[in-house]
Amino acid sequence: MKTAKEYIDSIKTMKFNAYILGKKVDCPADHPLVRPSLNAVAMTYELALDPEFQHLTTVTSNLTGKRVNRFTHTHQSTHDLVNKVKMQRLLGQKTATCFQRCVGMDAINALSITTYEMDQDLGTEYNKRFIDFLKYVQDNDLVCDGAMTDPKGDRGKRPHQQEEKDVFVHVVEEREDGIVVRGAKCHQTGALNSHEIIVMPTMSMKVEDADFAVSFAVPSDTEGITYILGRQPSDTRKLEGTFDVGNINYGGQECLVIFDNVFVPWERVFMFREYQYSGKLVERFASYHRQSYGGCKCGVTDVLIGAAANLAEYHGVENASHIKDKLVEMIHLNETMHACGLACSTEGKATPSGTYFVDSLLANVCKLNVTRHPYEIARLAEDIAGGLLVTMPSAKDLEHPVVGEYMKKLYRGINGISTECRLRMLRLVENLTVGAGAVAYRTESMHGAGPPQAMKIMIARQANLEHKKELAKEIAEVITCDHEC
Repeated sequence: MKTAKEYIDSIKTMKFNAYILGKKVDCPADHPLVRPSLNAVAMTYELALDPEFQHLTTVTSNLTGKRVNRFTHTHQSTHDLVNKVKMQRLLGQKTATCFQRCVGMDAINALSITTYEMDQDLGTEYNKRFIDFLKYVQDNDLVCDGAMTDPKGDRGKRPHQQEEKDVFVHVVEEREDGIVVRGAKCHQTGALNSHEIIVMPTMSMKVEDADFAVSFAVPSDTEGITYILGRQPSDTRKLEGTFDVGNINYGGQECLVIFDNVFVPWERVFMFREYQYSGKLVERFASYHRQSYGGCKCGVTDVLIGAAANLAEYHGVENASHIKDKLVEMIHLNETMHACGLACSTEGKATPSGTYFVDSLLANVCKLNVTRHPYEIARLAEDIAGGLLVTMPSAKDLEHPVVGEYMKKLYRGINGISTECRLRMLRLVENLTVGAGAVAYRTESMHGAGPPQAMKIMIARQANLEHKKELAKEIAEVITCDHEC
């Protein structure tokens, strides 16, 4: 397995066609808007080599018998599913941001199940291709970007009805040695930090949409792929080199990824116009990814709760009953999210492929909670932090020989804690609630793995309401008949 440094060096050798703030960048890994996200991914490598955490971060591969990073593994038991969630919480605690590998891991597991099913039903060789690809990923300890979300264009139209077809990734040419694709994927977390891109259809396709029912993997610097880095709130603070950024070492990153006549060899194609399996792949991926939020977001929340508790102490109000109540409520909401992540894992079941799948109903309940609770937790953190959270001057003002002295005197809290420590803690809370970190903490909690309505649809499908109605009738001794009783 790679060290963190070896991972960073491997990304630096890649030839990304990347644009940042309107300029082409030859080595995005060195750019200050990208480097914090690279550091966050590097933590997944660092912890995999730390004996204290290897029981969570590594696992013996069922394919090769070698020790591999859990992010490259297909779950072989409910224990694997549980450890996945615990690993994600740990990484959230260590980075206080998105560590950008969960989508790839969830894509790997969804494809493992779906390609096996396709081969059994259709006599194809997709699963064999996929297994060969996964062995390559494991042997080389690679980061995979799971690419699902397309720009979609007019949401009221199917993919084949779009005036601009490139708002969905689609096949434009079938060749003897492979296929050629066009289109785009948006909101791509960690795209510029990944070795490989795993593309999946973004929705359930119909026969008319067959060209859009495609799944494949290509190296991230393949010819024809262009990256445009997305903006984040207060992102240019990363260019300043001060603690005003809030999270000094770590951050997230999202890109618009454009596929302009990209060639994919057949050995890297895992779905080709089998539209009837696209919905199954999407739903399986979504369930895995909704499980993930019961881990990663809880780890970040642990940091936010800690920051709020520190500020209560620095303000001198840690013993106030209403402050204690708010901290307890934050903890309660956070553990509720984590409990759902663990529950859908322990209730998981083996599939014919050998890969274990989560309890989909509970995974959707988990994610629906995650679309709500981080917002309330952030509100409580802002409440405890106070107005200085969004009005304090800059770190450079604090360093100024004249006005800095005023700040040190007037913004000081309790004795024993420097003004700078207090302001650094405020910046961390700002980062997670309204700054660059809020992208991965709050907004992604809302829209990642689908918006709230997507979870509600899945919950309604799987809740077995008719069974519940019958239970009530039996208890109440209500007899169903055609006439008034």
